[in-house]
Amino acid sequence: MPGAKAILLGRPTPWLYVLAAAALLVLAVVGIVAWLGPPPPRVVLMSTGAPGSDYALLAERYRTLLKRSGVQLRLVPSAGAVENLQRLNDKRSGVAVAFAEGGLTSESQSPDLMSLGTMFFEPFWFFSRIPLGPRLDALRGKKLSIGQEGSGTRAMALRLLAMNGLDQNVLGLLSLSAAQANAALQQGDIDGLTLMASWDSKIVRQLLASSDINLVGFPRADAYVALYPYLSKLRLPAGVGNLATSRPPTDVDVIAPRASLIVRRDLHPAIQYLLLDAATQIHSAPSIFDQYGRFPAAQRDDLPLSRDALQFYKSGMPFLQRYLPFWLAVLTSRLLIILIPVAGVLYPLLRFAPTLYFWSVRQRVFRLYRELSFIEAEVEHARGTATADVLARLQRLDERAQQLHVPLGVASILYTLRAHIALISARITRGADRT
Repeated sequence: MPGAKAILLGRPTPWLYVLAAAALLVLAVVGIVAWLGPPPPRVVLMSTGAPGSDYALLAERYRTLLKRSGVQLRLVPSAGAVENLQRLNDKRSGVAVAFAEGGLTSESQSPDLMSLGTMFFEPFWFFSRIPLGPRLDALRGKKLSIGQEGSGTRAMALRLLAMNGLDQNVLGLLSLSAAQANAALQQGDIDGLTLMASWDSKIVRQLLASSDINLVGFPRADAYVALYPYLSKLRLPAGVGNLATSRPPTDVDVIAPRASLIVRRDLHPAIQYLLLDAATQIHSAPSIFDQYGRFPAAQRDDLPLSRDALQFYKSGMPFLQRYLPFWLAVLTSRLLIILIPVAGVLYPLLRFAPTLYFWSVRQRVFRLYRELSFIEAEVEHARGTATADVLARLQRLDERAQQLHVPLGVASILYTLRAHIALISARITRGADRT
């Protein structure tokens, strides 16, 4: 029956497209989840500094701000910036964030670390009981405290002494804490001390106001900055330590590296944004050496800026973290990242659903047509001698066709099927009457 055979020629099955789309969807979701990695940690370790130091005091403020977002910043005291970097480079330490001044590492030495930007100037203070010239020759044979092992103060002092041609063997170098060195200098037990601390440090203010102790300036500060770009020249105005006694008596140039907030590369981006938001609240206030908003800054010293830090300095906090609580923002952003490609696959599938339903109904009619074609082939092979069994099969086929509920677009095919069934039944009946 040519009409039935023509109708049996359908389009390729849409189920193949559905299966392919479903496979792509599963692969996309798995890939996105793997790319997203684990959620942000609820506990982050920060290496700080000696108790009472600027690093330690600032870390306390960071801890308070991150606690508001449900993240515990666990503080681990250290000797200073050098030890901070050692911990950051050692993944087994668990430390993920710390302060460090410029000039202590490099990208090749610390490939697993990134910077969130510079946060503040860290002036290098040099106080002495003896007058010193630009070359510091008068220090030979003197007792000088240059900070504890592992501190940035000690690393900077050793570098400065070496630049001025002073070998450690010609000096009596001591590793006292800032408080110990201050007491020893005030009592005359040592001749000088070096200290890296902010203008707000109590020890710095006390020593600046003293009439018996001199702040050593760096008249060749421009040369230091030219040789070491991570340094900056700062000018301390005359009398700022004590206006009544005019301490210091003249303007003094000091040198200062910039302190950066350093993180491990694997620190979750959401935590990086939290730290940067806290940094803005803590470090943007004006001080004696910089104006409001000078810090934090997208400056690179030793290490490259993280991608998230660059985005923060360009656009601020992510949209969701601006308006939602931290953990809700994190959950929402992760869901959106997963749902967007899912929606991209589901949308065309949903649009394809009516076509898929229409196709499935057509296939049910075509299955009946295939059965009819087999019966027709038997009738032709029997050459008019078909039995009552064939008529019964045709009757059952017609009953099944009647029970099908089809949309209007398929109704014509169903009607044609029933007409073909009736036509074959009539042919068999006429053949039986002639015999």
